[in-house]
Amino acid sequence: MIDLYTWSTPNGRKVSIMLEEVGLPYTVHAVDIGKDEQFEPGFLKISPNNRIPAIVDRSNGDLPLFESGAILMYLAEKTGKLMPTNERARWHAVQWLMWQMGGVGPMLGQIHHFLRAAKGKAPYADERYVKEGKRLYGVLDRQLARSDYVAGDYSIADISIWPWISRFEWQTIDMNEYPNVTRWYKAIAARPAVEKGYHVPVKQPGIPMP
Repeated sequence: MIDLYTWSTPNGRKVSIMLEEVGLPYTVHAVDIGKDEQFEPGFLKISPNNRIPAIVDRSNGDLPLFESGAILMYLAEKTGKLMPTNERARWHAVQWLMWQMGGVGPMLGQIHHFLRAAKGKAPYADERYVKEGKRLYGVLDRQLARSDYVAGDYSIADISIWPWISRFEWQTIDMNEYPNVTRWYKAIAARPAVEKGYHVPVKQPGIPMP
């Protein structure tokens, strides 16, 4: 049994989608970041960086893990699913996971902040981050012109990236400019595990569609 500590953010959705895809049983603990519940002492023992998501694997000595990318890798290794076993293919998937962790998440997250929480307060930041967001979408679109999924077969690389793309409207992205991303996005959105995992910890409006 996995204890999942999460909220309805792109990073949180990665892990609930992964758990649904690999079929592991899990218990959800909602951490309302709007109420600063991520700073509560009990949660900080599991996630010292006061960020969701985090897990505790009760079947592995109550192992706690934070950082969504690490959690995806752990669950893939634990179940033998959604991570290539061939060394070359494995590192191909890992590099795209790192691309998401180092680029897509931080940069698109800045767009969310400046265009929603601080709209109009920093025109330079608005322009800088939207421009970088479009560049990242372009990188993804070119990669998806080569294959159905980011790293060949459907994997943790796709699961890490997709929830961030699901907020394309927040990012003022015109998905018509990225046809390969749109095709990939819709294909993943149609997966039952994605539909279910997207709505953890609480039911949300339907998955946005381009």
